[in-house]
Parts: sequence; C-alpha cells; structure tokens
Amino acid sequence: MATFLTEYCPNMNTRMEALIKIFSYDFFTNALMAAFLSALLCGIIGTYIVSRRMVFISGGITHSSFGGIGIAYYLGLNPVLGAVVFGVLSALGIKFLSERSKIREDTAIGVLWSVGMAIGIIFIFITPGYAPNLMSFLFGNILTVTIPDLIILLSLTLFTLFFFILFYKPILYISFDEEYARAQKFPVKILTYFLLVLVALTIVINIRIVGIILVISLLTMPQSIANIFTNNFKYIIIWSVVFGLLGSIGGLIFSYFINIPSGAAIIICLAALYIVLKAVKYGFDILVRRNTNE
Repeated sequence: MATFLTEYCPNMNTRMEALIKIFSYDFFTNALMAAFLSALLCGIIGTYIVSRRMVFISGGITHSSFGGIGIAYYLGLNPVLGAVVFGVLSALGIKFLSERSKIREDTAIGVLWSVGMAIGIIFIFITPGYAPNLMSFLFGNILTVTIPDLIILLSLTLFTLFFFILFYKPILYISFDEEYARAQKFPVKILTYFLLVLVALTIVINIRIVGIILVISLLTMPQSIANIFTNNFKYIIIWSVVFGLLGSIGGLIFSYFINIPSGAAIIICLAALYIVLKAVKYGFDILVRRNTNE
C-alpha cells in the first residue's frame, strides 16, 4: 500500500506529513478545542431548538445579530459584543411581540430578520475608512479562533451544561408540552426566556465557527442525524455532540486537503454523514423486515 501511494500518489505522503505537522500549530489546536466545545454546546442547545420547533426563530436571531456587528464596527467596538446585544434583544423581542401584541410570531421574526441585516449593512457602509472584511462573520473561520474566544466558549458551554443538568426535567417538559409543564408548577415563562437568551448566545458565539449563514445547520444537522437512531431527548443530546464533533473535525481536515472555507466544509461533512447514515439505517430496516417476513 505504501509503495502504491509513493508511486501513484507522489503528493500523498507530503500531504499526510503536512497534516500531521499542522497539529503542532497553535491555531489548529485552538480550532480543535473550539470544535469540541462547539459540538457540546450546539448538541445541547440544538436539541432544545429542534424539539421546540424553533429553527425559524433561531434563523431570525442569527441574521438580526448582523445589525449588532455593523453598529459595533461603526462605534469601534468588538463586533461579537454588538452581535451578543442584538441577538439577545432580538430573541426577547420576538417572544415579547408574539405574546403581547397582535403581531404573529413568524411576522415578528421576518421583520427583525430583515431589519437587523439592513441595519448591519448600513452601518458598515457608513463606517469611516476601510470597510472591514465580513467574510469570517458570514461564512465563519474556525481557524481564526483565539484563546479569549475559547474562554468565552468554554464558559458558556459549562454554564449551559450545568443549567440543563439542573433543570433537565422542566426543560424536557417545556420542549414537548408547555401546557403540561405549567400543570406541574414549573416556572415555564422564566425558563423559556432564559433558554431564549442561551439560544441567542450560542448562535452568536458560534458565528465565529461557521458564520451567520451556516450556524443554524450546526444547531440542527447533528440532531437530525441523531434522530435517525433515537427519539429520546437525552440520547439525542449525546449523539448530537458526537456527530457534531465528527463533522467539525472531518470538516477541518477536508477543508485543509482541498483548500475551502472551514465553516462550509464542516456543514458538507455533516450533510454527507446524514446521507450515509440515513442510507445505512434504511438498508438495515429493509433487511430486518425481510428477515421478519421470512
């Protein structure tokens, strides 16, 4: 095998040596740590989003946070800070408007989605001097994650993990049957608003990983893969973390070999994983049915 690779794939050995060597670089180890923490955080929050059918709300939060990025650039502040403020306010605003006014939830999401993007574009356009490159925010770049980014991501991940362990039962009830959760005297309203804040923070922090356009995929695709094998809330979280980590690491290696953006490569790997495992499960089910009928 080694002789074959050397003779017919002369660049393969060089590629493999470079791949092994790249693990010694700080930026790549930072990316691996970010991939692990992001998989854990998105596995937890993404399961809540999918179970609660909040994907559209999450999309609204994601795109409206672009307004905070634009304003932060204009004011000379950290764009992540602006995205956090805008993301949290958008999440709470969507919930408040849908509950306290005659505006439908999907309408509120659509308005905040488009207005947030428009505000971001306007403020970036009027920012004096050189217009910043926003590709990393739109499509993400996990290789640019810094130690401060990892500390923030670690803090949010640990807090979210502790919060879900502490309030697992009410969160489970809220995810599937809010009325039943109220009947059990759980503080549904407070928990719902708090979970919305966690959703917004998770989205904003992971914008650095895969970008505004792709972050929702990171919060839903691992859960979709896990859902192929189980409907149990706890096991979906566990398997979502596993598949999210596989997709992230696979995407990093994939992006290195063919030189494409890492965020997009992560999503492609998750999509490929979904297709392969769905096909395997479908074939296995057919085989089981055939054996049962026989």
